[in-house]
Amino acid sequence: MTDGAVEVAYTSRAAEYTELFGSTGKAHELDQLLISRWAQSLRGPAIDAGCGPGHWTALLGNLGVVAEGVDLVPLFIEQAQSRFPDVQFRVATLRDLGVPDGHLAGILAWYSLIHFSPAGLPFVFYEFSRCISPGGSVLVGFFEGSPGEPFAHAVTTAYSWSIEAMSLQLEAAGFDVQEAHGRRVPGIRPHAALLAVRSTREVLPPLAN
Repeated sequence: MTDGAVEVAYTSRAAEYTELFGSTGKAHELDQLLISRWAQSLRGPAIDAGCGPGHWTALLGNLGVVAEGVDLVPLFIEQAQSRFPDVQFRVATLRDLGVPDGHLAGILAWYSLIHFSPAGLPFVFYEFSRCISPGGSVLVGFFEGSPGEPFAHAVTTAYSWSIEAMSLQLEAAGFDVQEAHGRRVPGIRPHAALLAVRSTREVLPPLAN
């Protein structure tokens, strides 16, 4: 999916999305605990990459993290800034987060990478590795399934990943996976999360197709 197509799809449903998912209290308890524990481990600024309605960015701030939410969709940023006026938000693409090299202690990418195709995802993780200092970390939430398999998401086409394949993507971008979590509930698409730490390995940019 192109950034433009994703922006259009989410802009048309931003109010509905915020109503359904725009509160940490609507998330699974295990997700709340995992993100909170990760946030408390950070020793520096963080970005909530693909922040949507901004609720996770606000949680990071409430836990003492200097956090900024970025999203491709201007309407999401407007809504987030209105709902959480004390939190920093701005429009940005995940391929260019707009911060100096090694500036961040962490990046949260909570189901915000699901619309990137297998060809596009390495460029996002390369940007994450550029922005995070060695010892910093990334926490990624995604739908578990066959690697790179498209499926009909409620908003627009999304892609599933196995834990193993997503781990390889992160490792290729200079991260060492520390934790893997999976959750299966009957009748619901399986969920997964990976916590990975930025190593000191030099990483070469992925080759464009």
